Amino acid sequence: MENSKKEYILCGVFAAIVIVMSILSPDRFLSLYNLQTMAFQLPEFGIIALGMMMVILTGGINLSITAGSALAGIMAAFILSGTIMAGSNIVLAIAVAIGVILLTSVLIGLLNGFVVAYIGVTPILVTLGSQILYEGISMWLTKGGAISNFPEAYYWFGNESIGPIPVPLIIFVIIAVVTYILLEKTPWGARVYMVGSNPTAAIFSGIDIKRILMQVYVYSALLAGCAAVIMLSRYNSAKVDLGSSYLLQSVAAVVLGGTNIAGGHGKVFGTVVAVAILQVISSGLNILGVNRFIIDMITGAILIAVLTLNILSNRRQSLRKDDPILDQAA
Repeated sequence: MENSKKEYILCGVFAAIVIVMSILSPDRFLSLYNLQTMAFQLPEFGIIALGMMMVILTGGINLSITAGSALAGIMAAFILSGTIMAGSNIVLAIAVAIGVILLTSVLIGLLNGFVVAYIGVTPILVTLGSQILYEGISMWLTKGGAISNFPEAYYWFGNESIGPIPVPLIIFVIIAVVTYILLEKTPWGARVYMVGSNPTAAIFSGIDIKRILMQVYVYSALLAGCAAVIMLSRYNSAKVDLGSSYLLQSVAAVVLGGTNIAGGHGKVFGTVVAVAILQVISSGLNILGVNRFIIDMITGAILIAVLTLNILSNRRQSLRKDDPILDQAA
């Protein structure tokens, strides 16, 4: 019941923001161009947010998610730009490039997961270090520049539509549905939640925590790789800071969507709605001429506010459990 209540509130907030932006700039915000732009921008942000949510559910965090996505994209960009497979079959080159993205993502996830699960280093320190590592490798590979000039056929993943629906949006919906099924309809999902909510109980239940953590970090990295597939196509280039702006935004979306930053609780639907809220805010403020730095400040303020409210709410619930009188009064 509590989860449904939060999701209804999120949907109400989303509707309210859309109404406000429509009133402030009806001609531009509700224009077909702006709606299409949001439909093409939201998927890459949403996929990264889902990857971040997976790790946060276990009580961790993945600060290297965008750096890993950029590195995977850069590896594929060498193939797409023709520096490695010059003159080769375009379809084959695209298939190999996507395969390289996914393989690189798996390796990135295995590295992060291994250090967190088997070495026992705190996730925030591991992923902060790996973020610097991946950015360094990307800088070395690109010499600080951008790799571009991909085959026109590759633009399909980030710039085309099937009927009225953008291809990136279709990819995002598929990934969101798959993630929902994994978390809500499979024993693996129940284990992920248990690892995040009570690791000790998970161990006594016979759950291999280390294996679960490894799988979660690999899945998170794979989602970042899927986002890289779309971003490479949309921007027709790959560079060190590819998707870097989504790091803070993804954490904000996950927390705003109701995921407990300490782990053990969170829903795909909440994260998806929160992504839509932040996307509408960003697009609306851009239309109104608000500076990009101010939009980032607003995102940060939302993150701090939601974290504060969640902590206060958790404390109040703890007091209710400890005091039967307060619990009955509530």
